Amino acid sequence: MTRLPTLSFALLLMAGCSLIPDRPATDASVTPGWPDGPAYRRAAAPAEAPANADAIGWRDVFTDPRLTHAIETAIANNRDLRIAVLNAAEAEAQFRVQRADLFPQIGATASFDASRTPLGLASTTVPVDSTAGVTRRVYNAGIGLSAYEIDLFGRTRSLSTAAFERYLGYAETRRSAQISLVAQVASGWLAIAADQELIELTQRTLANQQEAYGITRSAVAGGTATELALRQAQTSVETARASLERYTRAKAQDVNALALLLGQPVPPDVLPSSLSSRNPGVAEVSAGIGSEILLRRPDVLAAERNLAAANAEVGAARAAFFPSITLTGSVGTGSAALSTLFGAGSGIWSFAPQINLPIFTGGALQGSLDASRIRTDIQVATYERTVQTAFREVADALAARGTYDRQIAAQRALVASYDAAYRLALLRFRSGLDNYQAPLDSQRQLFTAQQELIGLELLRLQNRVSLYRALGGGWQERSGTP
Repeated sequence: MTRLPTLSFALLLMAGCSLIPDRPATDASVTPGWPDGPAYRRAAAPAEAPANADAIGWRDVFTDPRLTHAIETAIANNRDLRIAVLNAAEAEAQFRVQRADLFPQIGATASFDASRTPLGLASTTVPVDSTAGVTRRVYNAGIGLSAYEIDLFGRTRSLSTAAFERYLGYAETRRSAQISLVAQVASGWLAIAADQELIELTQRTLANQQEAYGITRSAVAGGTATELALRQAQTSVETARASLERYTRAKAQDVNALALLLGQPVPPDVLPSSLSSRNPGVAEVSAGIGSEILLRRPDVLAAERNLAAANAEVGAARAAFFPSITLTGSVGTGSAALSTLFGAGSGIWSFAPQINLPIFTGGALQGSLDASRIRTDIQVATYERTVQTAFREVADALAARGTYDRQIAAQRALVASYDAAYRLALLRFRSGLDNYQAPLDSQRQLFTAQQELIGLELLRLQNRVSLYRALGGGWQERSGTP
């Protein structure tokens, strides 16, 4: 028995080998810097380096109190985010289950066994005149371990490493889910603001066109306008009415979408009034000077963790080719009487080591190793694709940022031109120089240009949200606060 602890300790010391291969090389084939060209804004170099997007709290970007309230509500109640949190918690629990295999499972047992054997079948010597059978009672108590595998070649440690990497991947997925949620709430909130502004614009336009329709109808009755002019004025009124219903429906549907993100009905004090170019509620974020910031995006980190987990599983599959040793043993005490269970000379022990050497498995082990290597290759491609997708999202947002300002400036000039043309046409009509056809056409053109301007303002603000999300922002509430 003195050799048993020594042998076990020596075997445990041998359990230091690992067959996990080195991490495979990856090549996402993206440029170190951001794209350059006519579509991209050339910003002047700041006096000091700007903070990376992932280090800027979402409260520092989304400054409108109503929008901030909406984001807080979504983080607290959104069911998709809750599922992501629970998935990370489950992965952490599964890791603890897998890690437990690294340690021997020791348990205490106590048993009582009673049996009666007829005299004719008993082998124990009994008195000649006895008519009773032989009754036996056995008491046992002890501690032991069962089928503990000595991790000679790191199979168990490899599986534990894989489980840990998967847990970290789920944790990054949880961060990514929150970033997406913050961005979706902000984009949805801005869409409602644009809907409200379009409704107000359409209501004003409808009122003007109804007034013009009344003037035209009076002119027709007085014989100074034709029936054609009246019908043209009526088409403008009905077009505005249809647009008003369309934007009213869009606002209701956008509110429903925001309610789904918030996980509850939208509070009235959360709804925006309209888009405001003076205080849009969404600050701009610098993309920095290099694309290495993408390596800190949660989805990229999650892909990296999944690659590490698949690579660790290759180590476990390789270790399965080598011998494995399992230990089963116990030590305790036994007695025929409870009063002498822990007396002198009642000690019992058992030790049953077992070695298993794979000789022929019909190709199962090789198939398992090949499958694990293929899964690693899949994760390499997934990681590279994730980085490329992230680069494309940032590049698209930067291209949009560089062109929206110029496009909106041109659209505002167009609106101003249509507005001046409409006022001149209306003045000529009231002076009797023209019929009402020219004001009608000018007003329709002005209405269309104003609608497009509101749409462009919405897209510019939503693009700021998209750029912040694409750069990995939105996780922290405030700068430096985890």
